[in-house]
Amino acid sequence: MNNVLRDGTNAPHDEHAPHDDAAEHFWEHEHDSAEHAGEYVAEPPYQDHGEALPSRRTSRVSKRVRKRRRSLVFLIILVMFAAVVYFAVQAVRPMLGGFTVADYPGPGTGSVQIVVSAGATGRTVAGELKTKDVVASEQAFLDALTAADGSGSLQPGTFSMKLQMKAADAVTILLATSDEKVHYAAVAQNLRINDTLAVLAKSTGIAQADFDALAKQPQLFELPAQAKNLEGYLAPGEYRFPIELDAKGILTQMVTATKKSLTDTGITDPAEQYRVLIIASIIEFEGNEANYAKISGAIENRINNPNGETGGRLESDATVAYGLGLKTYNLTAEQKADKTNLYNTFALPGLPVGPIGSPGIKAIEAAAHPETNPYYFWVTVDLKTGETLYAATFAEHQMNVTKYVAWCEANPGECK
Repeated sequence: MNNVLRDGTNAPHDEHAPHDDAAEHFWEHEHDSAEHAGEYVAEPPYQDHGEALPSRRTSRVSKRVRKRRRSLVFLIILVMFAAVVYFAVQAVRPMLGGFTVADYPGPGTGSVQIVVSAGATGRTVAGELKTKDVVASEQAFLDALTAADGSGSLQPGTFSMKLQMKAADAVTILLATSDEKVHYAAVAQNLRINDTLAVLAKSTGIAQADFDALAKQPQLFELPAQAKNLEGYLAPGEYRFPIELDAKGILTQMVTATKKSLTDTGITDPAEQYRVLIIASIIEFEGNEANYAKISGAIENRINNPNGETGGRLESDATVAYGLGLKTYNLTAEQKADKTNLYNTFALPGLPVGPIGSPGIKAIEAAAHPETNPYYFWVTVDLKTGETLYAATFAEHQMNVTKYVAWCEANPGECK
């Protein structure tokens, strides 16, 4: 190998000299010196096979070039990826409707009943509203609910809403944060029709005379021929009626709720529905929820066995009192014997001519599906707890009645 000195002359060749290490050390020293002093650096030595040995400066330049190339490649890939994403978004945008959440313009038409259970989440309610076509999409309702900014919470109850409403309008009704937005009415279970209409008039500001006139026209609400008015069909519950809803709209919503309850129990024939309502209304006056099915079974036993001890008579104080327009359990022998009272189940066999109030869903279910039992008699022996005793014979029943009498004596004024 030839060694080239700085002055360009060739050094004597020494085959035994440690040229590899010495050359490396030499060129490192020369490179450092030249880099700091600006001196000329001779060409690097050549290997025997004719290829030049790269200097440290040459290596640095190569590394910088490779680094720049890698950066350029990465930048090109990044730009290409961004372009792909952009064109993909543009392609699917029409399918997504331009990211616009579907919503109806409102104000909507018709009427549909929405029931919000206690503790129901916004998403659950949104699904119900979408299913019944109150709102165009669940997201529109959820967005409107969020936009309300915590101004209220979803109120449990039964709501009358329009079909195809603007989502924000639906939220306004369900939040019910102001009396100016809805009319709130709480209708207790088994209120008599006059009491129910009084509650509606007071809650809505609509004249009770308007409700009274409509209630006497059951044909307007497609009720069976046996129905003489809306008694039994005005479903109890908490209502929040839109302020623009008129008397007929309000009554229609309540009647629709009762029809749905009857249908849900499997009773679809209008005449049978009316029969179930009569029994359900009696059940609610005769006992509490725990006793409904058992009392329903006893009522069926009496009706279906006219030759039994009861002669097919129900002998319910509640029905007699209803026919007399009274609210009492203390009836005279004369009142119980009055056959002119068509609700007198002591004097007349079978069911009374109509419901004696508007029953709730539990009583309707019990009337539709009575318990099979051997009882014909029942008596509530504690009016505060609702404890009720049952008997298959009149003799057993008389023993239970003495317990009721004793309770009344121990609780003056409770048995009036």
